[in-house]
Amino acid sequence: MSTGGRATTRRGPSVRRRQLGAMLRQLRKDAGKLREDAAEWLEVQPPTVSKIELGKQAIKPPAVRLLCTLYGADAGTTNTLVELARAANQRGWWTQYRETTPEYFLSFVGQEADAATIWSYQSEWVPGQLQTAAYIEASTRTLVPDLPDDEVAKRVEFRMKRQEEVNHDQPPELKYFLNEAVLRRPVGGADVMREQLERLVEASRADNVSIRVVPFAAGAHAGMFGSFVMLQFPDEDVPGFVYVENRQGAVYQDTPADIEAYTVCLSQLDKVALDEEDSRAMITEAAGAL
Repeated sequence: MSTGGRATTRRGPSVRRRQLGAMLRQLRKDAGKLREDAAEWLEVQPPTVSKIELGKQAIKPPAVRLLCTLYGADAGTTNTLVELARAANQRGWWTQYRETTPEYFLSFVGQEADAATIWSYQSEWVPGQLQTAAYIEASTRTLVPDLPDDEVAKRVEFRMKRQEEVNHDQPPELKYFLNEAVLRRPVGGADVMREQLERLVEASRADNVSIRVVPFAAGAHAGMFGSFVMLQFPDEDVPGFVYVENRQGAVYQDTPADIEAYTVCLSQLDKVALDEEDSRAMITEAAGAL
């Protein structure tokens, strides 16, 4: 399975942050400085510098100027990095939902919107990018049964807005593997699930979407340890990280070993999953059975 991402010209805050971090890291290395030197200069801890260089943490323009001074960067380079820092610190649309959405998920959504390619294996739920409003409401009420109606409505609004932001004029490639259980479990009842499955069939025909079902008949398979999402960003040769969510939060796995392990997992799923046409037929059959 190839993990080559599709080229794109989109540049959101998370991509700019990653670019800025990479440029600062290269400047530091060219200047012969250690992360500890940069941390002392900024009066922060070395792990903070590491997060900045990996694009996981924002850095304000004045701090960028300080680092450029330490690294001996010329005026043109300094000004370029400062402007990139300003762009990287722009507030994303998702920040308005902080009162109703966990911070770990907001962080993921901010990066998801800038991805060139998104791979995912889902064992229980329809992928968030393909959920209908009724399915979102039903799943939300199941996971948080005591949530007030207005809070449920806000979560539905947020997740529909999330779909809009990804499905713009240059959408990422979406490559999904779904456990057959995702199709067979009637979330929200027959009518809600039928609508959701029809939505999957419709989405599967889009040029940038691939939906493949891992059937029960495949037996044991590589995805049985749980759902995950892997993102690759524009102009990067390898995926940036794997996002694994649980009930209490999420883990970002981004070491080369992590990326390789999940890439192998996807390759194994590719071997046992139905092809796109047969997957669409199974989804259609499941909708008709409701």
